[in-house]
Amino acid sequence: MKRRTVILIFIIGAVMSLNAFFRMAIFGRMPSGARLKRIKKSPNYRDGAFQNQSFTPDLTEGATYYTVMKEFALGDKKGQKPETKIPSHKTDLLHLDLKENVLIWFGHSSYFIQIDGKKILMDPVLSGNASPLSFTTKAFEGTDRYSVDDFPEIDYLFISHDHYDHLDYKTIVKLKSKVKAVITGLGTGEHLEYWGYDPKIIIEKDWNETIDLGGGFLVNTTPARHFSGRMIKRNQALWTSFALKTPSQNLFLGGDSGYDKHFAEIGEKFGPFDLAILENGQYNKSWKHIHLMPHEILQAAKDLKAKRLFPVHSSKFALANHRWDEPLNKIIENNKAENLNIITPMIGEKVNLNDLNQKFTEWWKSVKINYHG
Repeated sequence: MKRRTVILIFIIGAVMSLNAFFRMAIFGRMPSGARLKRIKKSPNYRDGAFQNQSFTPDLTEGATYYTVMKEFALGDKKGQKPETKIPSHKTDLLHLDLKENVLIWFGHSSYFIQIDGKKILMDPVLSGNASPLSFTTKAFEGTDRYSVDDFPEIDYLFISHDHYDHLDYKTIVKLKSKVKAVITGLGTGEHLEYWGYDPKIIIEKDWNETIDLGGGFLVNTTPARHFSGRMIKRNQALWTSFALKTPSQNLFLGGDSGYDKHFAEIGEKFGPFDLAILENGQYNKSWKHIHLMPHEILQAAKDLKAKRLFPVHSSKFALANHRWDEPLNKIIENNKAENLNIITPMIGEKVNLNDLNQKFTEWWKSVKINYHG
């Protein structure tokens, strides 16, 4: 009897500890109330969750969670992380000429755009890691060159979805006083409200909706092929991409997405795009439906009718087992047959959005690779 009591106390303690852990603010909050009622009316919400346009299994046929975990635990780690510091520039964002149309990348899928007088920030992750546990999924050395203090007031903060490598609790909370408006997918606003954002500045949309921001700025929320979730229950908030029309440019701000028909449909409806920003990294054959594989990103750019392509989602975190520099090496190699206009800025390097002929170095080739895992 005594032994059973001890076991029961241990189980109760473990459950209470787990419950307390998942109540931490970093996990955000599930949609409720009026927001949940709105979500349930979405044509993209069925069977208690948001759905992709095409059937999209979490794992590729033949893969299992066991084989994936085994690969992560025992797979070849050689080259997964750089051995030396990632090179970068430090552009002064606080004193940019307002007449400049520029983009500055912060690694992975985080970037700042100043265009036609407006300041835009996409998926900022500047806390040093991309996980609810600060000691895991740490940023590569040299990639956290910027902090929230380096940012001016942000006219529009875009959030593509609520995964930790795109929606960073610490960064978002620190940014709060600088953000004038947030644009995101349906359901993600619940996290932001929970973290203290004024509901009046949060613009949440379903796919295929239009936001007229005035002054010649127009946003169309466009589909992606992915998933969402910060806790065990998935797909309670929508993952999305954005077609951003400004007075002088037409931009595609892609979040995470596997390849599908939506790229061609977006290109036909909203293209051609002066610049398409697409994920290029953290892929694996075991989850090929929810991330672009190396041979698919160029086709997606062509589908979008993009004049220039900026490959992101690499060079800051190791979320897959490929070499850290493989995404950039492969896209450059594959592009020899396509000859698309690809830009490869260093972190912090200023990209001139008006200059289609701006040249960039293959900076990653100067970084030493850790071949010892």
